[in-house]
Amino acid sequence: MALTAFLEISHLRKVYGDNVAVSDFNISVERGEFICFIGTSGSGKTTTMRMINRMNEPTSGTIKINGEDVTKMDPVKLRRRIGYVIQNIGLLPHLTIKDNILMVPKMLKWDQKRMDERAVEMIKMAELPEDYLDRYPSELSGGQQQRVGVVRALAADQELILMDEPFGALDPITRDALQDLVKDLQERLGKTFVFVTHDMDEALKLSTRIVVMSHGEEVQVDSPEEILRHPANKFVADLIGEDRLIQAKPTITTVGQIARPAVSIVQTATLREALTLMHKTRVDTLLVTDPDGILRGYVDLEVINDHFRTADTVESVMNPKVFYVRQSAVISDTVDRILKRGYRNVPVVDNAGKLTGIVTRAALVDMVYDALGSGTSNDDGQDRSTDGPRTDIGTTDVKEGAHAVDPTPDDKEEVPANNGHLS
Repeated sequence: MALTAFLEISHLRKVYGDNVAVSDFNISVERGEFICFIGTSGSGKTTTMRMINRMNEPTSGTIKINGEDVTKMDPVKLRRRIGYVIQNIGLLPHLTIKDNILMVPKMLKWDQKRMDERAVEMIKMAELPEDYLDRYPSELSGGQQQRVGVVRALAADQELILMDEPFGALDPITRDALQDLVKDLQERLGKTFVFVTHDMDEALKLSTRIVVMSHGEEVQVDSPEEILRHPANKFVADLIGEDRLIQAKPTITTVGQIARPAVSIVQTATLREALTLMHKTRVDTLLVTDPDGILRGYVDLEVINDHFRTADTVESVMNPKVFYVRQSAVISDTVDRILKRGYRNVPVVDNAGKLTGIVTRAALVDMVYDALGSGTSNDDGQDRSTDGPRTDIGTTDVKEGAHAVDPTPDDKEEVPANNGHLS
């Protein structure tokens, strides 16, 4: 039996005369999600959100919270169950901060002791001094007032919080701080947020899923990472912006996506076979795998030369300590580790430890340079990162299509690849 979603919106529609504001809107929201509605003016994002608490009555369709149809509830009682934060803050100027925070608990007839404790808890949650409870809204800055507005929406322990462009009128520094506060509270308290914004950076920062809207319709509903990776169409790509798409590449692109084929040899091969492969592919280092393709180490030309007449197989002379990265790792999490070590290229493995390719330093540098707005890759395709240490191994003439590997220097402690425990 399928579990009921916390918030279920089905075939929602809102019509004003001949104008269709929202057309056949559908979404299923799990408890604890942070959903951001975003779109151009007139896209229907605010209208859709306001139908959830029936500030706007739906023309047709259903909205269910915990399986209950909101259109069959008393709208006043419904709104007391839902936190609501708006752009112009909405604090009542003639009430103290404490009374503003406790508006809904008072309507729900909480006892005084419980309300007093909740007020203190909420002002601390807003990261404001406790004595601010006795102040009036006019005595607080705009950012401080909005902090109060945010925690007021949580004061009655509502499970669902609606936020309608709450930070749009604030300066960038205050807005950034309040975004951090809201995200922290949402994750810490496990509340479900539906958040309307026109700011793509805000949506990308806060949401677990983004709902892109245009002309009253859903254009794309996806995680921030997936929207950045695969915009549904030109409208979504334009809304994100080319700069954001470029800057996001290191955080959404995996190592496996930019990996190239690796030159490798099975550990049971002879040294003569290894030497022949090196000559054919014009590399001076080979990655070594077992018969199942699991990365076990590397062997270089110098070692083969030293043991050519005394050893039989690659396994008997290979170095089991090799630095590698997983293909599922995103570039931003691995680039620093790779670049600081000075490797020209690094083996890539899957979750089972099977060799899937190599990632080159040149490819990493190109992606980081582009994301930082420093231009594109060189026309000659050469590695532009020359600072930092370099290994002498793996620097022979590597022709196009052939790939060497930089092994682990002796002074670097790495997990041996042949123990089967890849970290």
